[in-house]
Amino acid sequence: MLPWFSLRSWRKRLLLVSAALLAGTISILFAKGADEAIAFHHGLIGNHAWLAIFLAPAGFALIAWLTMRYFPGTEGSGIPQAIAASNAEHKPVRRQFLSPRLAVAKVFLTLGGLLCGASIGREGPSVQVGASTLHMLAGRRFGHIASSRDLIAAGAGAGIAAAFNTPLGGIMFAIEEMCRYRAFRGNSTTLIAVIFAGLMSLALLGSYTYFGRTAATISLDFPAGVWPILLAGFLGGLFGGGFARLLIASARGLPGTVGALYQRRPVVFAAGCGLATALLGLMTGGLIYGTGYNESRAALEGASRLPYYFMFAKMAAIWLAFVARIPGGMFAPALAVGAGLGAIMTGLLPELPPDDHAALLVLGMVGFLAAMTQSPITAFVIVMEMTNNHQMLLPLMATTVIAYGISKSVCRVPLYHALAIPALYRAEMKYRAQQAAAETVVNHSTK
Repeated sequence: MLPWFSLRSWRKRLLLVSAALLAGTISILFAKGADEAIAFHHGLIGNHAWLAIFLAPAGFALIAWLTMRYFPGTEGSGIPQAIAASNAEHKPVRRQFLSPRLAVAKVFLTLGGLLCGASIGREGPSVQVGASTLHMLAGRRFGHIASSRDLIAAGAGAGIAAAFNTPLGGIMFAIEEMCRYRAFRGNSTTLIAVIFAGLMSLALLGSYTYFGRTAATISLDFPAGVWPILLAGFLGGLFGGGFARLLIASARGLPGTVGALYQRRPVVFAAGCGLATALLGLMTGGLIYGTGYNESRAALEGASRLPYYFMFAKMAAIWLAFVARIPGGMFAPALAVGAGLGAIMTGLLPELPPDDHAALLVLGMVGFLAAMTQSPITAFVIVMEMTNNHQMLLPLMATTVIAYGISKSVCRVPLYHALAIPALYRAEMKYRAQQAAAETVVNHSTK
């Protein structure tokens, strides 16, 4: 515990608060930029849908080339990088995942992906940005504010809190995802970071909820209110766990000729993924582009209905962006997939009144997200905060428990940790190779 009347202690607290405010500001500006990028893409292809056939392949290829050539460490979600950095023992290894340079590149490359129609989100990248921002305080340069692991966890939570405007969700993410296999000790650091990142979100955006105010409710009376929960938990666990397993297997490599192209010509492969995304977008009337936020919110508010094929088309679009290895998250697109699952459940439960359809969408969202990430507490807290609906708390909790149990039987290792382990191994091997090369130079110079 830092003494309250120590000037050094207050200096450390001020630095921590400043870093949290900076992380929140970047995440919020990132959110605004993402909205503008999605709107620009929508306007560009609104009257000329065929432009996507040229825009998406060129955009995917350019972003993949920039990522591999100049910004390795920015590919994919950003959450595995933050987890890998928190588990790294050496500072040079952590710098391969977290740095101001990578944070800035992550923002602009993700915005570029949204501009060309990739089905990616900004929440995962916001985690890497937040972790990079607070990790700048690590070491002795500013005094020992907190350990690197605690600062990374705090920054990750701040990124989630600011991206979704879900302070409780940010704290639970830091505890459940970032500290999954170790004791959570950075409580005060995390609380300060998440609270001030949330305050910055409140100051710049005002009091809002991600999906607005959803009045969806569902009764727990037996048996009417139980079947939707059981169905959402089972289907969410099956599809979410299966999708996580597919992503993990794809990260290890693809089979046959496609796998050879994936390894030898990654830029050409990324262009092919962009072309497939564009064709999928043309077939679905543009529903699969971007984060899926607008489509999900419109369905929750009853302004439109999601077609039954939306879930599978959105999953395919997420997978294409993932295997193309372009920067971009999966959190928001996964929620859109869950909303699509809820739309399918409305057809499987025709006896439910139309007023309960929004509740099925919410249950589908939380079930799929909990299963894909295998972070059930984070999932139901985030969805509850995003919809501003505390009446759905018990159904959400029950759905996540069922989905989590089903997912564990389908996919043994949590998605983000399964992606973080090989990334950390490659970074460690690179660090050891650099150390060996430096020792060789020293040995030659002393002879």
